[in-house]
Amino acid sequence: MFLGHFRLAMAAKKIAPKASPGTLVLSAQFADCLWPVLLVLGLEQVRIVPGTTRVTPLDFISYPISQSVLLQLAWGFLLGGAYLLWRRDLRTALVVAALLPTHWRLDYFAQRPDTPLYPGGPKVGLGMWSSLPLTLSIEFGLFLIGLLLYLRTRSQGPAGYGLWSLVLFRAAVYAASVLGPPPPNVRIVALSALALWLIVPWTAWAGRQRELRPG
Repeated sequence: MFLGHFRLAMAAKKIAPKASPGTLVLSAQFADCLWPVLLVLGLEQVRIVPGTTRVTPLDFISYPISQSVLLQLAWGFLLGGAYLLWRRDLRTALVVAALLPTHWRLDYFAQRPDTPLYPGGPKVGLGMWSSLPLTLSIEFGLFLIGLLLYLRTRSQGPAGYGLWSLVLFRAAVYAASVLGPPPPNVRIVALSALALWLIVPWTAWAGRQRELRPG
């Protein structure tokens, strides 16, 4: 649920006002940032099967390290712990830790039964991606809700071009990935997915821009 994860990160700003939006996005999308790294290293596997769902042609064969709920809880604990050591902010560290495994919960609703509970364990999923209209309405609906909640965050100024350029970029990339042709090979999938790491500093920059502008 590409846009849904972004929504949770933006909404979390209301309960963790001291956190950089970049940190919240990193937590909410850590699984998807880690996945292409593991894919390149050969530690997780995917194949391209056009028609496997209405939304994506990707058949996720194995991704227990990045996507299982047990490992996401562990990654959340580590990321939250690192934030606590760095910033000495317990409240925000708890939000960062709790935000990371929400990724699995959203994917559970979206994907077919291929999301593992733990490495080697059963795989589950409700399969929302079998319906393109339902997926688009929920994804963009959650995206807009998260954006509105973020814009209503107190003690910050109006959004600048950094945030709006990011919003347009994410919406355009998502639409292209859903409505465009299948990728030619798995290597292209991995390399393009690595671009998600750019979203983290981009979101942090957009947040700093907003903090510097008068309300």
